[in-house]
Amino acid sequence: MKKIKVNEKWCLGCHLCEYYCAFANSGIQDMVKALKDMQIKPRLRIEQNDKISFAVSCRHCEDPICVKSCISGALTIKDNVVCIDKQRCIGCYTCVLVCPYGAVLPSEEGAVRKCELCTSRSDSKPACVQGCPNKAIELVEV
Repeated sequence: MKKIKVNEKWCLGCHLCEYYCAFANSGIQDMVKALKDMQIKPRLRIEQNDKISFAVSCRHCEDPICVKSCISGALTIKDNVVCIDKQRCIGCYTCVLVCPYGAVLPSEEGAVRKCELCTSRSDSKPACVQGCPNKAIELVEV
C-alpha cells in the first residue's frame, strides 16, 4: 500500500505542491490557463509557522472515520485510497469535522475536496510528489 510521507525538515514552505495539486485536478491541460488569475483549490495545504512548514493531506487511514461518518456514502475506500464521489456528496461537512488531520476540506462547489493520490492521472506519482523541488513529499510503500 502506498502513502504520502512528508518530511518537514526538507519542506521549504514554497507552496508549489498546492499549485501542482490544483493544476492536476483542474482538468485543464495548460497550467497557465488553469491557474492564472484563479484562486487555487488544492486538495492539500501547507501549514507553517516561523520554524516549520509541512504539507497536510489525506492519510488514507486503514479505518477512516470520515468514511464511517459520511451519511450519503460519498466517501469510500478503493484500492486503499479514500475517494470522494462528488455526485453523492451533499455538503454536510461531517467528514470535515471528524477528520483528525484536517485533510478533508470544504469546497465552494458543494462537495468536499481531499487528496485521492492523483489516482485519475496516468502518472505513477501524485502531482505534489512530482512537483516538490526539495523532495519533502514522497510516495512510499508501507
